[in-house]
Amino acid sequence: MSKSFALSVPLWVLLICGFLIGAISFGARAGMGLYLNDISVSFFDNKTAILSLSLAIQNLVWGAVAPFAGTFADKYGSGKSLAIGAIIYAAGMALIPHSTAPIMMHVTAGVVIGTGVAFASFSIVIATFGRKVSPEKRSLAFGIGVASGSIGQLTLVPLATYLIAAYNWQVSLYVMAGSLLFIVPLALAVTGKGEPEAGQPDQSVRDAFAEALAHRSYLLLTFGFFVCGFHIAFIQVHLPKHIVDANLPAALGGISLALIGGFNLIGVVGAGWLGGKFSKRSTLSGIYFLRSVAIAIFVLAPTTEWSVYLFSSALGILWLSTVPLTTGLVAQFFGMQYMAGLFGIVFFGHQVGAFLGAWLGGTLYDASGSYDVVWWMAAALGIFAGLIHMPIREAPVPRLAGATAS
Repeated sequence: MSKSFALSVPLWVLLICGFLIGAISFGARAGMGLYLNDISVSFFDNKTAILSLSLAIQNLVWGAVAPFAGTFADKYGSGKSLAIGAIIYAAGMALIPHSTAPIMMHVTAGVVIGTGVAFASFSIVIATFGRKVSPEKRSLAFGIGVASGSIGQLTLVPLATYLIAAYNWQVSLYVMAGSLLFIVPLALAVTGKGEPEAGQPDQSVRDAFAEALAHRSYLLLTFGFFVCGFHIAFIQVHLPKHIVDANLPAALGGISLALIGGFNLIGVVGAGWLGGKFSKRSTLSGIYFLRSVAIAIFVLAPTTEWSVYLFSSALGILWLSTVPLTTGLVAQFFGMQYMAGLFGIVFFGHQVGAFLGAWLGGTLYDASGSYDVVWWMAAALGIFAGLIHMPIREAPVPRLAGATAS
């Protein structure tokens, strides 16, 4: 990518290409739960715990690699990170139909995809967006960036569902892998590196991470985001099977995930707007408390098509609405120079939760024949997250005293 090309890209082109990248990257893996039954039956004697562990490993690897991928993007450019990640991600997706042994599945669906997603994540895209707008508009910009994931979930999950029904699950995965390669040319337009903002001091990568890991509010934010990861991975992977177990049509699983993606458009943009007008900390607490209420009502009520529609719609509004607020707080604490890398640490907490959500869902289901314990665990964790955000201080670090951050 030449420097002259990077400088010639208009902002609107960057925004469109970044939005499409976020949609493809998030959407391609949003429907992984749709393959749980077919892969388990085809390869693993109907044991859901094996693929559940692979997807848990994927989430954990994604989180572990995210700080390094974010720092790479901050230092060498977002476009390079996104293109490299897309190729790795597509390779992992295309190899899943050939992963007939558990260890092969753990490597392809777990390690390879997890690494690829980390470098091609929409978090890289939204960090780039954040550098292009004024501080007071960053929360909204982050919300719009995260909304790209909703578009991906809304479009690619129904496509995956159709391909599974019309052809087979292998063809569906090959098509998802092919779609990821479109990220490579789109990444040419998503340029930018981490630099100090006007009036802010320069800082080394080592000093930036040391400052963050000693910051109490940043650590609380990381622990709270753990819960978001648990919720999303558990529901994304296991809700389709929960629906099948209730003797409802298998296609309803795809519809439910698409509904979550559709209503998430309202949630992320709304949360981004609220984060620019009101307390990000308080809004985050409210989102987690409401998730607990929605989960509790869904578990207590009879599982019908309409209860699935209502739950998916409500949860969609709360789905990724935590991301623009969490990202906005990281930017408010530390500025934008190492935004992608520092958000990567918080995201690692998210992915530890995601590992447990995906893995415990399959393990406890195989042990008990039901998801009830994990649903109630998710509700309790939502209350915990709501409480742990309350002591967070919404202020920049002393190093940035006097500078504007959001």
